[in-house]
Amino acid sequence: MWSSIRGGRPVDRSAVPARSTRWRLSSRSTTTAPVSVRTLQKRLDALVRRQDGPPGAVVVLRDDRRQRVLRAGTADLSTGRPPRIDDHMRIASTAKAFSGAVALHLVAEGRLRLDDTIGGRLPRLPRAWHAVTLRQLLQHTSGLPDYTTAPEFQRLVNEDPRRHFDSRRLLRFVAGEPLAFAPGSRYLYSNSDNIAVALMAEAVTGRPYEELLRRIVHRPLGLRNTSLPQGYEMPEPYLHGYDVDPPAPPEDISEVLSASGVWASGGIVSTPRDMTRFIRGYAPGVLTSPAVVREQRRWVPGASEPAGPGANQAGLAIFRYTTRCGVVLGHTGNFPGYTQLVAATPDGRYSLTFSLTRQINSAVAPALLSTVRDIQEDAVCTLLRT
Repeated sequence: MWSSIRGGRPVDRSAVPARSTRWRLSSRSTTTAPVSVRTLQKRLDALVRRQDGPPGAVVVLRDDRRQRVLRAGTADLSTGRPPRIDDHMRIASTAKAFSGAVALHLVAEGRLRLDDTIGGRLPRLPRAWHAVTLRQLLQHTSGLPDYTTAPEFQRLVNEDPRRHFDSRRLLRFVAGEPLAFAPGSRYLYSNSDNIAVALMAEAVTGRPYEELLRRIVHRPLGLRNTSLPQGYEMPEPYLHGYDVDPPAPPEDISEVLSASGVWASGGIVSTPRDMTRFIRGYAPGVLTSPAVVREQRRWVPGASEPAGPGANQAGLAIFRYTTRCGVVLGHTGNFPGYTQLVAATPDGRYSLTFSLTRQINSAVAPALLSTVRDIQEDAVCTLLRT
């Protein structure tokens, strides 16, 4: 996703070393000290008090028995009101899990195959890309060049951040570029992958991606406040996202950028409540089938962007986060003004949604990212051990 409004620097996508483990509550030692809700709350409070920290944070921890909501800071610096779980927010690259959910549902139905190629489903895309498969797109092993780093795309965004893009033609910005490597030979996170995934879903169904989202994902999971807009406006109420660059005061950038420029790769608007519902259905494979889930969980070394808690591995539109307290599956995301993590145990019984109102990644705030990943790991420990 765009790493910053100021300069649009590409994100460092180097993979985090991965290690295998089962998802038992303790992946290292049964003596790992639990993290209390009070301790996690103190860490969130300290995070939002930092001069370079996000103005607001909201964390939802849910299991079969209860839901706990932790809040810190404010949803809106102009009013000071606290964050709420029904506040809208830009979910950034966690939207890639939604396009994955659509595609994998169609695989379960037999309308798509993981070995379907760009050449077979999207023959108008560059011939050099034709051998790339749906599996490789979903796992970021396709080699497709990332359109969000293309000079022309960056120029247009900088000229008019609210510019309306033709979402279905975003890949034209890199249409003249070759693949970065032979498909399937390595991992490289690319926003282009999920644009192609959505286009494949449209090609086999003849229906708009937005309609497929509503039918396949939103309605079955009860997502009442989730949408894929084309413009820059946010529905009320919402978590205001900020550009934080001390010593300047935080700047509200919630409605600076048009969602049309990220579409299936990161344009969805949702709420912490809806994202909790989503990950509790998505992680265990409620929308697909046991056979598809097995394919989805064939892990390769690779980190989400930004990297999530613990050691990261990449599956098909999902990541495995191996923490000191256990394994959760999910996705992270970052967008100007927002940083997100949604994750759940493989059976979906334990889940967390972790939302911040400042973009934090290895390019714009590397030291802060390390702190955030540490707090996210504490959140996993709180979830699994209390």
